[in-house]
Order: sequence, then C-alpha cells, then structure tokens
Amino acid sequence: MLYACVGVPIFAVYYAYRTQRIPPLVLCLGLLLLCAAMARPQTVLMTPLREATVMLVIDTSGSMRAKDLKPSRIEAAQQAAQQFIQDKPSRLRVGLVTVAGTAALAQAPTEERDVLLKALEYLPLQYGSALGTGLLVSLEALLPGADIDAQKIINEASEMGGKKASDTGKSLDDKAKPATEASTGRGKNMAIVLMSDGQSNMGPELLKMAELAAKHEVKVYTVGIGTTEGDVVHIQGRSMRVKLEDEALQKVSALTQGEYFKADSSEGLKNIYDKLGYKLRFEKRAMTEISAQVALLGMLLILISLVRNFARMGKII
Repeated sequence: MLYACVGVPIFAVYYAYRTQRIPPLVLCLGLLLLCAAMARPQTVLMTPLREATVMLVIDTSGSMRAKDLKPSRIEAAQQAAQQFIQDKPSRLRVGLVTVAGTAALAQAPTEERDVLLKALEYLPLQYGSALGTGLLVSLEALLPGADIDAQKIINEASEMGGKKASDTGKSLDDKAKPATEASTGRGKNMAIVLMSDGQSNMGPELLKMAELAAKHEVKVYTVGIGTTEGDVVHIQGRSMRVKLEDEALQKVSALTQGEYFKADSSEGLKNIYDKLGYKLRFEKRAMTEISAQVALLGMLLILISLVRNFARMGKII
C-alpha cells in the first residue's frame, strides 16, 4: 500500500504533464490518497534511543604532552572532547575515563553537559599507559549487570606480568553464571571512544579487552592522536621522541566493528569529533502508521484542484 501511495502520485503527475489535464487528475489523485489512508499504511522510521551511552576514554600518559598537535596532544584532545559534549544530543549519556598507569572513572555516564565539562577541565598527566584497563573500566561502567569484575581482572593481569592476560578476556564468573549482556544485545546502544597516541605498556592486554567489548556488542571507536614524525618530550629528566603508534588502535576498532580515525592536526581532531557525533546517534527501527499524513496529503491535493478549477472556470467542479 505504501508503494502504491508513492507510485500512483508519480504516474499521475507524469500523465497530467503530458495531457495538460492537471485539475481533474490532481482531484483523482487526492481521492486515491484518501482511499489509501483508509488502509492504514505503515512505514519504518528511525527513532533515537533514550538509553544510548558513550564513554570517552582519554589517554593521560606522559607522551600526551607532545606538541606535534597544537597546543599539545592532551589540550587538543580536551578541546575536541569539550566540543563533542557541547554538541551531543540532549538524551545521549556520556561518561569519562582517564588512562595513564591505571584507569579511573572520572565521570559516570550522565546527560548533564556542565558536569562533563567540569570533569574535563583538569587532566593531569601521569606515568605509564594502560589502555586495556581503560576499556575494562569503561565496560564495567557501561554494563553493571554483565559480571565484569575490573579490579579482579587487573589484579590477575598484574600477577601474570601481562604474559597470560589473554585468560582474562572473559568474565571471571563465567563458570558460575553465564554473562547475559552478550545475549541481550544491550551493548548495541553503547559505544566507547578511545583517544590515545597508541602506546600501551601496562595492565591487561588491550586487544583482549577489545575482544571482551566485542563479546558484549560494544563498539569501540579509536582516535589516534599525534603524527608519525612525533615530537621530543622530556620525562623525568630524560628526552625521548614519541610517535603515533596506531596499529593496535586500528585492530581494536576492527575487532569491535567500530572505526579508526587518525588525528594528525588539531583541526583534524575537531573534524573527527564532528563525524563521531553523527555515527553515535543511536537509533532503532519502529513501524509507524502514516494514515494521517497520507490523508492530509490527499485533502491538500483535492483542495488545490478545487481552487485551481474555481479560478479558471468560476466553478468548483
């Protein structure tokens, strides 16, 4: 019926154009649409999800003080994140996780822009980079009912020296009780945005934590901050050149069906966040009746036909 509502008007307009009999055909077209409306046509509409949530994970390791992005990597990341928060849909919940030698939940997911912006104001740089821990803490905050014990996984990775962190890619309680989030698909309404120069040297293995995210259907969008040439930074009396190492970030986005973005300039980073804003507009399909719209269009065409006929011939029909 919906195809008829679309196809008939197109054919009628074409025929009217060829025969120059516009008023009668428009009148018939309007009557046809009124008849179509009685069949209660439906169509699929995309509507925003109220429970959509995004976690911003920002690398605050010492290498983020590099100035190959102006004024520095960390300041460029802060500015882009602030713009993302200001432009976000009002119902989108956003949380913030900072990552250095460990990871911390700086702000639980919230819709309040002011609270998020305040959490972004102060991001002190620290030693080490545990990106896997950042993903793990984000997943624990996003999926509180998924039996993800972040601290236990972190402790196990520490005890194993990172050599067998692959064993922690599953919930530690899987043997006692299977995780339900992976089967419910709740993670489809959630995403993680990981901003880093790609250097991870501590905590659970990054790719194994990406597999855990994929298991729960949480997409991870990664943003590589910095340039391949890098910059020289001074850390604890030592000078070292830090470059963008994005191979792991690309693998993370591929594993979780997200997307990787390379930010090699401050302006480029802002553009990336604009693109992310569109990609993170979580929507769902819903069948919606359009009888009222079809009927309104039919009545409008009938009115146009009658007015045109009256103007030309002095009578309605």
